[in-house]
Amino acid sequence: MPPSLRSSEKQAVFDSEVEEFFTHLRAEKGLAANTVAAYRRDLGAWHRHCAHHGVEPLTASANDVTRYLESLRSGTPPAARAYSPASVARMIVSLRRLYRFLAREARISVDPTAKLVPPRRPRHLPKAIGVEEVSRLMEIPRTDLLGRRDRAVLETLYGAGLRISELTALDVDDLDLDEGMVLVRSAKGGKGRRLPLGSKARSALESYVVLSRPELAGRAKSLVPALFLNGRGGRLSRQGCWKMVTAHAQRAGLKKTLSPHTLRHSFATHLLDAGADVRVVQELLGHSSLTSTQIYTLVSDTRLREVYLTSHPRARA
Repeated sequence: MPPSLRSSEKQAVFDSEVEEFFTHLRAEKGLAANTVAAYRRDLGAWHRHCAHHGVEPLTASANDVTRYLESLRSGTPPAARAYSPASVARMIVSLRRLYRFLAREARISVDPTAKLVPPRRPRHLPKAIGVEEVSRLMEIPRTDLLGRRDRAVLETLYGAGLRISELTALDVDDLDLDEGMVLVRSAKGGKGRRLPLGSKARSALESYVVLSRPELAGRAKSLVPALFLNGRGGRLSRQGCWKMVTAHAQRAGLKKTLSPHTLRHSFATHLLDAGADVRVVQELLGHSSLTSTQIYTLVSDTRLREVYLTSHPRARA
């Protein structure tokens, strides 16, 4: 970068480079819009840090990055708060990925993150609910207009192990009730997958599609291809789905932290508990790496140990 450029011009150049990085993530890496948005938020924190300390991002040093890391850990301004180790690790990964891109494209001569080792993320076991609790949750929605939709949403989240973003992105054409399959097009990394639906999910979806969706669709001003609709006939949003799931969970007397992702965790855990092969579960979940799926085997092992210690006559205290 020419040293004669003013600070505002240097910032404009950096902003342009960052936008090219986001385009690279979307077009070449196939990252989902939500993932790219997370990168944008993370790099926004770095941008604020640089502005606060008078650092030029394209000529930042390893010491600048180290100070940024310390700021995130401690909550020192301009950091709004002290971030958790998992959040710090994610934000550093975002920064490393940006500077690797800039170095590869010869936009910078020195990568300030080259020798940076991100903090190790704590490993949290996914929280699942029991089979009986799932059954109790599924009985909560009423058999009215929105109740049929809610039951179909719950059965699909648990029956196919979908992410909330995958569920809300489903269109009517993605559903094949005759074959009992659903096509997930919006999976992470742009990799679609075709998933089977169990009898409960198929029944709930059929009831919703035949009895409720036509009336909901009639409330919209234009044709909406979405499978799951809100009360006004538009596509059900992630926030709307989240609120609906948590509301039904509370009515069922389940823990307040139950979310749509809890049903995905429960889907994977219950399959492995029943003896499903971990690689099959990997395909069903849409994980690109087996490592992501294997954490569920730890959950199953933990449950196995609990049952053994409380049930075996020579293991009980």
